[in-house]
Amino acid sequence: MTKPSIYLETSFISYLTARPSRDLIVAGHQAITAEWWENRRHEFELFISPIVLEEVGRGDSLAAARRIAVLSEMVSLDISAEAYHLANRLIHTAAIPKEAFSDALHVAIAGVNGINYLFTWNCKHLAHAKKRGDIERVCTDHNYVSPIICTPEELLGGE
Repeated sequence: MTKPSIYLETSFISYLTARPSRDLIVAGHQAITAEWWENRRHEFELFISPIVLEEVGRGDSLAAARRIAVLSEMVSLDISAEAYHLANRLIHTAAIPKEAFSDALHVAIAGVNGINYLFTWNCKHLAHAKKRGDIERVCTDHNYVSPIICTPEELLGGE
């Protein structure tokens, strides 16, 4: 039996490696992320993409180095022509706003590769109840199964 798969979107990595926040909500998300990483990550196959690698490399060099170090042993999925096409469809249908093309690519890469879950703390464009149905519909219309887009909190407890 193979393990379920998770695509780790950039915000997950950022929350995992950032200094503790003074914002109570962000600090809670960081704690949940760290707890999931410590206790549950080994139950899943973890994936990233070149988009994640590029995004985590931005900003403060020390923080970027911490983020990159976490990703060193993960499998990076290619950005195929199919993924670009699906990302463009997600934008064209407004399932994801045009200014968030990299978010559309995250979903498309995971969808095209048959990844079960997409972990994110991006609740504006990705883990958003009103967006999930639209994203799933576009994926289905193009013969892909949408990953379940969720926060780590949703897979923190046992099965």
